[in-house]
Amino acid sequence: MKNFMREAQRLQAELAERQKKIAEARVEASSGGGVVRAVVSGTGDLVELVISPEVLGSGEAEMVADLVVAAVQEAQRKARELAQAAMAEFTRLLPPGMGS
Repeated sequence: MKNFMREAQRLQAELAERQKKIAEARVEASSGGGVVRAVVSGTGDLVELVISPEVLGSGEAEMVADLVVAAVQEAQRKARELAQAAMAEFTRLLPPGMGS
């Protein structure tokens, strides 16, 4: 029983570390050939948005908004993939029957 508890504590610490790394990760995507760039955390929160000054001067606010949405959505999709990959790796560490 002591071994089981020790293993459970080790796995809990490993899970917490992976969740921390996911939250600290940064994922980037761009749209419009790079005129809009979005950076999100591993949990999908938008942390940075860069819009090229040349696009802002074009007077096409609707196009810029579409590019922003596209870049943010792509960055969030990448963040989800990152989190899924990290957690899938963790699941392989679990004893049989606990990973599903």
